[in-house]
Amino acid sequence: MNIEFQIPEPFQFNPLKHHLAYIREYTSNKISEGDNPDNKILIKELKHIGTSVMDVYSGKLSVKRICMEIKKYLISEKLIERLAFLEWVGEKYKDYRIVTLSDKSCWMLKYHKDESRFVHMFPSRLSPHTFRVKANTLKSAILYYIIIGKDYITRSDLNHSRSLLGLSPVKDTADTEAITAMIEILRV
Repeated sequence: MNIEFQIPEPFQFNPLKHHLAYIREYTSNKISEGDNPDNKILIKELKHIGTSVMDVYSGKLSVKRICMEIKKYLISEKLIERLAFLEWVGEKYKDYRIVTLSDKSCWMLKYHKDESRFVHMFPSRLSPHTFRVKANTLKSAILYYIIIGKDYITRSDLNHSRSLLGLSPVKDTADTEAITAMIEILRV
């Protein structure tokens, strides 16, 4: 997957937050940059993941294919124009629609107030081919994997990577296990 891939209009989508293959490619590219990736750029990019809980798509469809399938659906339903999409989906915080793609994954579509990128899309909760993760768990795992990368994961190393993000140290076993599990998912 090309890490420089641009999300086509009319979509707003953060693959670093919602697409596992993209996340793996991102980490692989950062690791291949050498022993000293630019931490300031890396941390700035990771901050775009946010601070909430999210769903990550782990299926086989590429970002490009997901966009293509959703766009094809919007065209077929005559929803590709901003006003038609707005009328169909609504603009309140709780307004959304769900579409199902060829691999049976479900994607939420919400209206985003932007003239050219008005379709905010992300994997639906409990959709096939998705898992739920805390943003800080994902950011910690990505940063650990890129900066430290050791197979034997210690709490001290986890806390070092978290400190680079301005996150507090992990204190309980559940948080440590969640980050460790996410690191293992990235390694596959």
